[in-house]
Amino acid sequence: MAFRLPPLNALRAFEAAARLKSVKKAAAELNVTPAAVSHQIKQLEEHLGVELFRRTARSIELTDAARTALPKFSAGFDHLVQGVAALRARDDSPALSVSVAPSFASCWLMPRLHRFFKQHPGVDVRLTARTRVAAGPDAIATEDEVVAAWLTDSDVAILYGHGQHPGHLVEQLLALDITPLASPALVRGQRPLAVPADLARHTLLHDDTGQHYDNRPFWSRWLQAAGAPAASTERGPHFSHAVLALEAAREGLGVVATMPVLAAEDLAAGRLVMPFALREPLESSYYLVCAETAGERPAVKAFRGWLRAEVAAMPLLPPVVTVESLPTAVSAPT
Repeated sequence: MAFRLPPLNALRAFEAAARLKSVKKAAAELNVTPAAVSHQIKQLEEHLGVELFRRTARSIELTDAARTALPKFSAGFDHLVQGVAALRARDDSPALSVSVAPSFASCWLMPRLHRFFKQHPGVDVRLTARTRVAAGPDAIATEDEVVAAWLTDSDVAILYGHGQHPGHLVEQLLALDITPLASPALVRGQRPLAVPADLARHTLLHDDTGQHYDNRPFWSRWLQAAGAPAASTERGPHFSHAVLALEAAREGLGVVATMPVLAAEDLAAGRLVMPFALREPLESSYYLVCAETAGERPAVKAFRGWLRAEVAAMPLLPPVVTVESLPTAVSAPT
């Protein structure tokens, strides 16, 4: 049977009165009336079945039992005070630890993070790019497993998924879609990409994000939306992360179906182009997830607000085009 502690208020009243050797002084320290302190001490004596004070007309005198227990009670309350101070220090800490999916970190967050440093120079950011792995070879963790694992040692997690995490603060950062991307030299080369059927003459690069986390390859999804044959998805090299597939596309190794929002800088600089207008929406998005209590920490609130501002300031990419309005031929960008 578990030992039941006396009420904390009664213990606190006894410790203060015993340490100060005065009910009146204990009442002033605890911001209560002397009668309240006396009542709490009486309750404690009844609970323990032990006399704690011998009362005289002018003072109180500790019994041997009370004198023996007082140092332990005082140390205990000192530890409680230190523990609360540590929690408050953690709550107000300028340090911010962020676990983030590698492609989002490399392609979207890192090119912008210098602006957060400039706006919040007092926040010590600790950024970790983490993969969604589980026990066993080639196992992929579920979103809930990822959030549980990443938030054990991080304030914030940013990951690709569906954002269903009850009991957590969840914010959608980026709605996503996919479209083919390629280097301008490849698009305007000897085998130009004018219509989706032209993809049959090119190497397809596979960003396996869709296969791993949505159970549907990006190429299969986009080609079906475009009304193009899907058999060609059986060929071409595969990459575990979008950042790797984008690097291969920049090098002219083939055409990749992936998320253009991650290639915004490459598209703006002309290192990659979108040869087709169709962009197929995804059910998944990039989400920020954190514990509800952590969401109110100053450093976390600052980071969340900065992320929202960065998303709002993003230049617009070409709008999504429905299959019905997709032209039968699309000229390659010049």
